[in-house]
Amino acid sequence: MFFAPVVRSRARMPVRSFDRNFERFIDEMFVQPATRAPQLKEDENTWTVTLDVPGVSREDLSISVDGAVFRIQTRAEAARAYKVAYELPLEIDADATQAKLENGVLTLILAKRKPESKARQIQING
Repeated sequence: MFFAPVVRSRARMPVRSFDRNFERFIDEMFVQPATRAPQLKEDENTWTVTLDVPGVSREDLSISVDGAVFRIQTRAEAARAYKVAYELPLEIDADATQAKLENGVLTLILAKRKPESKARQIQING
């Protein structure tokens, strides 16, 4: 493999965008090839995400939810290293979310958080 030097200028391409794209390329090509294409199914109340994580045990996996982003990563001592994050269009209800790992396939059932109205009634004083 051969890398050509890249000359970048702020006028043509923002530095952060280039850095993110290069980091994503390196991750996809070398670090996490098995997690490139998760399968996503959606219904009214949940998203079902299926990922292949061969060679990883339940004890090595860590799944976290922060708003509309869920992250999956392995411990440093794990036989295989995975570290991915996905963002969904709506917030995830972490309390109603389920995860199952069978035969190297991780299935996440992510519950959609119901939007809460924060509107309040204001009384008009005379």
